[in-house]
Amino acid sequence: MTETKKVAIVGSGLIGRAWATIFARAGWRVSMFDTHAPTLATAPGLVHEELRGLAKHGLAQDPDGAAARVSATSNLADALAGADFVQENGPEDVDIKIALFAELDRLAPPHAILASSTSAIIASRFTEKLSGRARCLVGHPVNPPHLIPLVELSGAPWTSPDTIARAKEVYDSIGQTPIVVLKEADGFILNRLQGALLAEAFRLVGEGYVSAEDLDRTVKDGLGLRWSFMGPFETIELNAPGGVADYCARYTGFYKRLADDSAHSEVYKAPNIDRVIAAWPHEAAPDRLARRTRWRNERLAALAAHKRDAARDA
Repeated sequence: MTETKKVAIVGSGLIGRAWATIFARAGWRVSMFDTHAPTLATAPGLVHEELRGLAKHGLAQDPDGAAARVSATSNLADALAGADFVQENGPEDVDIKIALFAELDRLAPPHAILASSTSAIIASRFTEKLSGRARCLVGHPVNPPHLIPLVELSGAPWTSPDTIARAKEVYDSIGQTPIVVLKEADGFILNRLQGALLAEAFRLVGEGYVSAEDLDRTVKDGLGLRWSFMGPFETIELNAPGGVADYCARYTGFYKRLADDSAHSEVYKAPNIDRVIAAWPHEAAPDRLARRTRWRNERLAALAAHKRDAARDA
């Protein structure tokens, strides 16, 4: 009988709970760790709630059984004991990550992969001096990870190819969609793409070309519909009779002009950023944001179920 694999979730806030949900759903034993006692105390119960929510959409089987595989501990060594995989979700602070990964490398079993959920810190900045640095990488998820499956795998120059391959296999096996960042880049891939769109959005709204709500409609009722199941290269392939090469021949002159006039970092400074904030008509009330977050998660779950069924029928 194959022994159930174990993952250590280091940092049990929002992202850590999502990872715990994903691994538990996939049959792994999950040990959650956090230094903040109230966060740790509530984490397993919140994971159970997420599993039940996924089950309503057919995205989790036996949520109660999955939740039973989740435990919590305030002792890092206990969390790491016997772990096959470690998913770190600590603060976005280089010094903290350097210290934390030194502990992870010291305490985790030699075969365990050490992955960080960092959104903005490349692996070479916090793993260079570790004796086990070859087993370290970034495994950057998209919020909320239990509903958006993409994971960006980004190793340092010294991360071994075996580590990347094994991490990819793990993320594949738990239902995520891993992509490999071939060389380190600030922001990885997704945030660079998101940043390009966001900078242009800030510019167009801040400089008075469009309202903030109409800009959002442009994405959710325009670009976003295709992007929910096609990438940009798939999109342009179907937007010219001769595919990608034909599209480039027809339209790159236009896009060159746009690129030459693209948004710069000034869009995130006053007075433009003040105009953008003023242009958003909705109050940032905690109850409204909580309600909208629940709505977003329900819609993402429904979309995930639809995409699963569409892939099955294809």
